[in-house]
Amino acid sequence: MDPFFFTRKITMSPILLLLAVFSSLGLQFTGAQQIGVCYGANGKNLPSKQDVVNLYTSNRIGKMRIYDPDEATLQALRGSNIEVILGVPTDSLQSLTNPNAATNWVNKYVKPYSNSLKFKYIAVGNEVHPGDAGASSVLPAMQNIQKAISAANLQGQIKVSTAIDTKLIQNSYPPNMAVFTAPASGYIKPIITFLSNHGAPLLANIYPYFAYVNDQKNIPLDYALFTKQGKNDAGYQNLFDALLDSVYAALEKAGGTNVKIVVSESGWPSAGGVGATVGNAGTYYKNLIKHVKGGTPKRPNGPIETYLFAMFDENLKKGEETERHFGLFNPNKSPKYQLTFN
Repeated sequence: MDPFFFTRKITMSPILLLLAVFSSLGLQFTGAQQIGVCYGANGKNLPSKQDVVNLYTSNRIGKMRIYDPDEATLQALRGSNIEVILGVPTDSLQSLTNPNAATNWVNKYVKPYSNSLKFKYIAVGNEVHPGDAGASSVLPAMQNIQKAISAANLQGQIKVSTAIDTKLIQNSYPPNMAVFTAPASGYIKPIITFLSNHGAPLLANIYPYFAYVNDQKNIPLDYALFTKQGKNDAGYQNLFDALLDSVYAALEKAGGTNVKIVVSESGWPSAGGVGATVGNAGTYYKNLIKHVKGGTPKRPNGPIETYLFAMFDENLKKGEETERHFGLFNPNKSPKYQLTFN
C-alpha cells in the first residue's frame, strides 16, 4: 500500500474511499457475486475437503451448496468467506419435527461455526414431492429450525427454506400460465406462507437439460443452450428463463408474490445421454454464468443468484448415467471447461 495513502487530502466520497481501502487491501466482495457451485461429494478419489475449499477460493467461487452437515467440510470452510447453503438431508426431516432435535441440530452444526463461516440459507429437504414419505415433515422441520436459528440470534444472517424441482409445476408453457399441480398445491402453499413471513427465498432446481431430453420434438437444443437467435412466440429466447418464470408464475398464484427464487441447482451433463457432451455442457455453463448477471422477462431486475451443479463428477451416484457426469472439475482438480465464475 502507498505509505502516503492516508496522509493525502481526501476529496472522494466516503463510499469511494471505503472501496479504495478495500481494493488496496486486496479484499473481495463475495456478497456481490451471483454464481455459486454445489459441492456434491458422492464420488471416489475426490480431493480432500480443504483442497476443495481452496479450489473454490482460487477460482473465485464465492458461494457453495452442501447437502448435509459434514463437519469436516464445515471445518474447512472456516474463515474462507464463502457463503454457504447448508442442507438438511431428507432422511433427517422426520427427526427435526421434534423441536428439541432441531435445536440440537442447530447447536451442533450451525451455532459453533457461525462466527467464522458465512451460512446464508438452510435448505430443509431437497426435491421432496407431495407423495414422498418426508413431505409432511418439511414444514414442521423448517419451523423448528427457524425457531432454533432465532434462539441463537442468527435470524438476521440465515434464511430457512427448502429446494423444489419443476416437477411440481404444470401448464409451464407459456410460463405465465404455470401453476403448481393439484397434489403440490396443498403441500407448497403453507411453505410459501412461511417463506413470505420470514423474508426467505424459495430454492428451485432448474434444469433445461431434462426439459430438453423429455420433449425434443418441441424444444430445440439451441433454445436450451442459450444460443437461439430471436425470441419465440411467448417472448423467450432461452429455456432457463422460461422454466424460472414458470416457477415465479406458480408462486404468484399461490400467494408468494413477494418471494424471491434462488436457483439452487442448474447444470448440464457431459456424458451418458442424449445431448450430453463436453461441448454442450461447456456451452451451457459458460452461457448460464453470463446470462444470470441479468434477469428474466418476468423478473428483469437481476442478477439471479444461481448455483451450478456440480463441482465434481459423482461416480457413486445412483440413477441414470447422466447423473454421474455433471462435474465442472476432474478429481485431480483440473477444470473440465474453461469458465470464469465471477
